[in-house]
Amino acid sequence: MFEGGIRLVTLRETEEFGRALGRIASPGDVICLDGELGAGKTTITQAIAKGLEVPEACYVTSPSFSILHEYPGRIPLYHMDFYRLTDCAEVEDLGFEEYFYMSGLTVIEWSQKAAALLPAERLSLFITIGVGDERIIHCTHLTEGWMRKTINILNL
Repeated sequence: MFEGGIRLVTLRETEEFGRALGRIASPGDVICLDGELGAGKTTITQAIAKGLEVPEACYVTSPSFSILHEYPGRIPLYHMDFYRLTDCAEVEDLGFEEYFYMSGLTVIEWSQKAAALLPAERLSLFITIGVGDERIIHCTHLTEGWMRKTINILNL
């Protein structure tokens, strides 16, 4: 870690970071991924899926159009993408809020669109693009529970 965030220089480092998050995830956890288009939100989610032991036959893709994809693993992965939604009301109307409290890991891309509905206990990461494959991960919401779980991978 360096001042300003976690610096992941290569795609491999980004994937290792995501796999580590998947390995430490527990039922009911929520990870929020935000950042500009192309920042690597889906790449990190794919790596999280590997850490959750989602079978390789289940190709993890961005649910931009369907909004939600579910995958089996050590615990279920609920992968959401709110890019095409306008606000919290749409998330609420679609009933996606209930997934935040289910028995799997919920990973939400573009989560800021549903900020008012997000559970207090979550890990929120904002990803920025550096040079080449470099990504900078900023922890924008790191609760005590996630602090304990991520102390080693976040180098805090």
